[in-house]
Amino acid sequence: MTAAKASVALADSRISATLALDEPIARVAGVSAARAKLFGKLGVTTVRDLVMHFPRRYMDLTAVATAASAPIGSTCTIFGRVHEIKLKRPRYNLPIVEIALVDATGMIVVSAFRQPWLKEKIKAGDALMVAGRIEFNYGFKRMTNPHIELAESKSAQPRIIPVHSATGKLTPAVIRMVEEVALDAVAGLLDPLPLALRAKRDLCARGPALRTMHFPESMAELPCARKRLVYEELLFLQLFMMQESQLRAQGACPRAHVVDGAKLRLLEGALPFTLTSEQVAAKDAVLASLAAPKIANHMVLGDVGTGKTVIAAFGLAAVADTGSQGVLLAPTEVLARQHGSTLGKLFDQAGVSHALLTGSTSKQDRADILARFADGTLDVLIGTHALLEDDVRAHDLTFVVIDEQQRFGVNQRAKMLAKGAAPDALYLTATPIPRTLALTLFGDLTLSYIKERPHAGAGRRTTVLPHGQRGRAYDAAKRALEEGHQAFVVCPLIGVSTEERDEAASKRDGHGESGEAYHPVVAIEDDDDFALGDVAAAERQAAFLQQKVFVDTEVGLLHGGLTADEKADVMRRFAAGEIGVLVATTVIEVGVDVPSATVMIVEDADRFGLSQLHQLRGRVGRGEADAEVYFVSASQKEPALKRLAVLERSDDGFEIAEYDLSLRREGDILGNRQSGTSALKLVNIVRDRALIEAAHEDAEAILAADPALELPDHAALAREVRMIYKGEHAKIGG
Repeated sequence: MTAAKASVALADSRISATLALDEPIARVAGVSAARAKLFGKLGVTTVRDLVMHFPRRYMDLTAVATAASAPIGSTCTIFGRVHEIKLKRPRYNLPIVEIALVDATGMIVVSAFRQPWLKEKIKAGDALMVAGRIEFNYGFKRMTNPHIELAESKSAQPRIIPVHSATGKLTPAVIRMVEEVALDAVAGLLDPLPLALRAKRDLCARGPALRTMHFPESMAELPCARKRLVYEELLFLQLFMMQESQLRAQGACPRAHVVDGAKLRLLEGALPFTLTSEQVAAKDAVLASLAAPKIANHMVLGDVGTGKTVIAAFGLAAVADTGSQGVLLAPTEVLARQHGSTLGKLFDQAGVSHALLTGSTSKQDRADILARFADGTLDVLIGTHALLEDDVRAHDLTFVVIDEQQRFGVNQRAKMLAKGAAPDALYLTATPIPRTLALTLFGDLTLSYIKERPHAGAGRRTTVLPHGQRGRAYDAAKRALEEGHQAFVVCPLIGVSTEERDEAASKRDGHGESGEAYHPVVAIEDDDDFALGDVAAAERQAAFLQQKVFVDTEVGLLHGGLTADEKADVMRRFAAGEIGVLVATTVIEVGVDVPSATVMIVEDADRFGLSQLHQLRGRVGRGEADAEVYFVSASQKEPALKRLAVLERSDDGFEIAEYDLSLRREGDILGNRQSGTSALKLVNIVRDRALIEAAHEDAEAILAADPALELPDHAALAREVRMIYKGEHAKIGG
């Protein structure tokens, strides 16, 4: 074969390997229709999904030790022979296989929980390889739920075993086999990053990085591979977000809003309080962006209780002065109704016409509101997802406010913005997103932070209690009631317990992971999510508290099983002081502002993420009186208690979010409907700050030189962005 033909053949093979990424997973040898369906449960439907389905951890079997030399607390691999094997049943549903394993230096005891089949598979005299954490109790060194292999098997050798998330019969072992086949199929694929960019950022090639992430020969190889793949995730997302912004601005005629009009001045004069310096700075930044003759894309990030909504009110008043229209989109009806009430009073005094539109708005009222919005006689429309309906048409929409923006998906935000020709956008969030995370998810956003609370005199003390001491929390609530205050009791959502999760991990992987912190995804993102609330538990709790604890005050109940009118009535009565104790699911996480509520008790707090708990406790301490928060934990495990203790030490939402993010992926804190989070498999917002900044800088430089990614060096890059985000409604790079 001539050199020219060899070059052509190589190019063809590389293109073929690249195109193979987007083949259905069923094309991979070893993936039957049944297995493809199981992979689908993991969100893996293409070869690309498969090779990006990275291990969630690794079992490093390369640290070989003897029974005598293995240090207590270390993780190591030991080869030995089975002296004795027993099956014990301390409880009817708790089988434990106990193996006495000996080598030339001594003995260790291996305990395998809920794996009774091992008694049939292993017999005395068998040579075993076990890998796990060395413990010491009852006079012996021990391993609990280690990785176990017969030493005679070909695979029983010191190595690193990747452990992928699995489901049912699709075990980690099966996934490892399929991953190897898939990686072979895409070997030699084109690298979408230009060589100059890889050299600038000291990045390895994509193909070797993918293989190393799945099958490292040593743990020392992983940081280099991870750096490469984290960087490309970030760069692709940055390019997508920035090009989306470009597409939105194409052919648009942005409105330069009036920011010194009469209605805005009247609204400022109607405020019953003085703005803090940070609120003033945020207001000025928003108004400046509205006054500019270009599309504004601004986010106000403020900790709970810092007064973000009033900033939006100024922007909406400016819109009314301009003669155009604005909307405020909220994720729940509870929050939308509160905005309609609190902002409505200010708008009435400022001469700004407004209306509230939700799913429970009557047909007659809805028809009237839609007509007024369509003919331009309505300045501001506040509402829930009802605003996204096709029959909601504006006369001249120039400003969109999205409250708790992380609770809306990219398509929902885009649909809201599409109701205007080129509306300015303001996003509000009480989730304290670090600047690096905001850069990751929005790219071209300008930011304002508000950390200072208007009520500086109101303190808030948080205490973590074991379940057996929750009476202390009830006593605190009783004292608050005697002083004329009110209390919240929050019931958890239905979820998997820590013990159930550990048991599932043990069954799936052959050993447990009790040392890892448990972070269930518990979130209320819109009204539909209220269905997840454990209504029966909330009802039982309310009845118990009414009959046994708070017999002298009315105990109210708020959950997702109530109609919108019932929810509104409960909140009205609580706000009026008719209800002393409100038992609720996390429907109260946002949108509840009752200044006289000074005590909050959260049951099973260990089931929640830290940032959500911080959001919840933000419902108290909103008045002048000090507040008390009690997080009751049913778990006594050290990781859970250590995590909750952060909330005792700090009341700073930004600090808590940083800690939360250091333990969890950003999708858990932002909600999985956020744009792009599904494509961020490896990014850790705290650890990867430098890479985030680098990717942001490089994306800006690339698009400045080649806005449509049309240059030859960017062809593969454009295709990657297009293929990864093809479901995000965008058409990027041709």
